[in-house]
Amino acid sequence: MLASSAFSSVVSAEVNTTGLAVTDTEVVVGQLHSATGTMAISETGAIQAERLAIEQINAEGGVLGRQIRIVQEDGASDWPTFAEKARKLLERDKAAAVFGCWTSASRKAVLPIFERQNGLLYYPTFYEGLEQSKNVIYTGQEATQQILAGLDWVAREKDAKTFYLIGSDYIWPRTSMKIARKHIEDVLGGKVVGEEYYPLGNTQFGSLTNKIKLRKPDVVFAAVVGGSNVAFYKQLKAAGITADRQNLLTLSVTEDELLGIGGENMAGFYASMKYFQSLENENNQAFVQAFKQRWGQDAVIGDVTQAAYLGPWLWKAAVEKAGSFDVEKVTAASKGIELKTAPEGYVKVHDNHHLWSKTRIGQVQPNGQFTVVYESDLIEPNPFPEGYQ
Repeated sequence: MLASSAFSSVVSAEVNTTGLAVTDTEVVVGQLHSATGTMAISETGAIQAERLAIEQINAEGGVLGRQIRIVQEDGASDWPTFAEKARKLLERDKAAAVFGCWTSASRKAVLPIFERQNGLLYYPTFYEGLEQSKNVIYTGQEATQQILAGLDWVAREKDAKTFYLIGSDYIWPRTSMKIARKHIEDVLGGKVVGEEYYPLGNTQFGSLTNKIKLRKPDVVFAAVVGGSNVAFYKQLKAAGITADRQNLLTLSVTEDELLGIGGENMAGFYASMKYFQSLENENNQAFVQAFKQRWGQDAVIGDVTQAAYLGPWLWKAAVEKAGSFDVEKVTAASKGIELKTAPEGYVKVHDNHHLWSKTRIGQVQPNGQFTVVYESDLIEPNPFPEGYQ
């Protein structure tokens, strides 16, 4: 790949034919996450990681010789607000790319706008799959890489036959649990003994803990998101539902959430992710060091934070491969791009706009970190798995 400085003499008219906010010295991108509200506990890390990546790219000379300028908007944990801010970033700010969203509800709210305006979104969160858009690059896992692989592991390693499904009440947890139920019943030959959903921000889980104790599932399979996690896991522990008595596998607790929950309140439980801060490879060690230098030594890095960090680097690689900021050319150039410097180790953009990634199972430690107890081979992304739609 050519160094960014080699592109500095390329005039804007040649690399921007669609009216984006690009000058001979600058390119505008958007950030659209929840900096406030119940989802801020999860999305703050993504904001920080994207900013770190952009600062590093700018220090290396930018993209096509242009410095990246960020316009940041707050989705405020409210889906209509996400839609409104997405429209502003594309129509008024003419952002060449937007890095943002966390929940599937926020992504679904902005997707029609990105497709109508032909914008480009880098979406960092693990999600339910069942979606593919020419206007989105999905840098997190889809269901086959997280849900199915995680269930296979817990059934195999814990001889699990009965499952209690728990989630927050919106599209990602409900669709994820629909996929999980099919896999449990049709593939694993297991049984779902309970399935419940709670509003975002809910803090009352007393009746749920009683039901878990009564039904004694082999595994609690959880997709509770945002601030609700703090109350959920503290109340589980207070009710005596701890790892020495109960297997629990979560899809939604990363190091970011553990910072609020407290590792001691989840110690011994498991998470299915593609990245943990504790990964031992040179890429990750450099990333963790840079992140802590930028955001403080007490900062932690979770799965979505790392996936968010990939977005600006993948965009830079695609823009420079295309020799243009135009969305059509950038998305065409994205297919097959490899990032050998990814903190998770290695990723590659599939033709379906998702990433080849590994599944990892981490066990929560009292200090708020995870010990990786399982790692798969690279898994080809398949957002539309047969039999799960």
